[in-house]
Amino acid sequence: MQDKIQRPLPAFLGQGPKHLFINGRHEPARSGKTFQTINPATGKVLAEVADGGAEDIDLAVRAARRAFEGPWSKWRPAQRQASMLRLADLVDQHYDELAMLDTLDLGNPITRTMANRTRAVALLRYYAGLATSTHGETIQSSAMPHDSLTYTLKEPVGVVGAINPWNGPSGMAIWKLGPVLATGCTLVLKPAEQAPLSPLRLAELCMEAGIPEGVFNVVSGHGEAGAALAEHPGVDKIAFTGSTEVGRKIVRASAGNLKRLSMELGGKSANMVFADANMDLAVPGAAMAVFANSGQVCVAGTRLFVQRPIYDEFMERVADFAKKLRVGDPLDSETQLGPLVSAEQLDRVCGYLQVGMQEGARALTGGARLTEGPLADGFFVPPTVFVDAHDGMRIAREEIFGPVVTALPFDTIEEAIARGNDSEYGLGGGVWTRDLNTAHRVGKGLRTGTVWVNCYNVLDPAVPFGGYKMSGFGRESGNEHIQEYYETKAVMVKLDS
Repeated sequence: MQDKIQRPLPAFLGQGPKHLFINGRHEPARSGKTFQTINPATGKVLAEVADGGAEDIDLAVRAARRAFEGPWSKWRPAQRQASMLRLADLVDQHYDELAMLDTLDLGNPITRTMANRTRAVALLRYYAGLATSTHGETIQSSAMPHDSLTYTLKEPVGVVGAINPWNGPSGMAIWKLGPVLATGCTLVLKPAEQAPLSPLRLAELCMEAGIPEGVFNVVSGHGEAGAALAEHPGVDKIAFTGSTEVGRKIVRASAGNLKRLSMELGGKSANMVFADANMDLAVPGAAMAVFANSGQVCVAGTRLFVQRPIYDEFMERVADFAKKLRVGDPLDSETQLGPLVSAEQLDRVCGYLQVGMQEGARALTGGARLTEGPLADGFFVPPTVFVDAHDGMRIAREEIFGPVVTALPFDTIEEAIARGNDSEYGLGGGVWTRDLNTAHRVGKGLRTGTVWVNCYNVLDPAVPFGGYKMSGFGRESGNEHIQEYYETKAVMVKLDS
């Protein structure tokens, strides 16, 4: 029997309906509408949440504009840095609560959400450092007299709209908020309706950290709110993480005022295991590249290419590893895989399980949702390992966003690179080998934003992350990320002689 984590439910849950957070205070949606956020482990209601719409988005954008043009614009970089460091300390202090909200809302096991503390705090502290270290440059202009002065200024883009997915509620919110605060922009965040709780709590911590009213606004809601944010003429930039399909809609919606865009979209990442790989590392590494967060990770290594001499043995070991993963209540300390986030996502993943079998693939383990026992009321799908597959199958080409891996044998390094690149996506990729030549050839050959060698899905605040092709454009983390939130102004001064 697993031991349930003995932590009280966050007080935030017991404070009545969860309202929008606009201009420093909680407010109901102007329509008066609410929606229910569901615990995916039990199918029961967690909370009533304000269902924001276009009018609420407009109020939030106006509040963000007032803050941007008001007191916040006069804050010096060191002041912004100090407030961000206070926020980092508060996030650290209250992280148990944020992690519990994420586990209850999303279903990610509490041991995994708690383990994200280091990254959440590190992101805020990293961007706090960038607040005082980003600067323009002086240029020796060939078009001006020799005693002239030419320089550039880095100025904040303005009001940013962020639209986040549900697979990492607090972490994604912090990832969007960090560069906004560092550069002096302001933010209207539309969190996913499936997991809105921790972003609303994060907004309260921002106020406690001394960040001015209107700098960070959160409008929970559905597609109407997201569309209104993407279209709003008062928004200068949209930062979006989510599906490629929705990303296309945002591109079209942003055309009205030619918003700046950064987008991290879908993925169908190739994870390649060569015959010389250390199997003791590669087996759990390849499995958890897919099964972590129940496969609800955009960069999941769902196309598992295995060199033919070790294919059968390797896949049997991956299947054995998958069978031993503990699927269960996400509040239990030994649970390794929790539920999918919603009934809708459960239907989507189960649909792909049926498609895979209809196409001729064989499941070494898994292949159907859990319908009996104590987990039957939740949205649980055990890890599924498909073999006897080929590149043309839908399960090998389309993003499933569930704990499903499709194994594909290969022979040569050239073949692996070519097949790895034969996808509309290009978010991430992995290589497992002891040969440095192989590692570097694949690392250079794959058309993806990140390539991991003998590891997978390692994220660092200083290392840029983003996609090629239909996986989006722009980068998050690193110096490249913060530049997405600046305008560069050139100033050319002809001195009076």
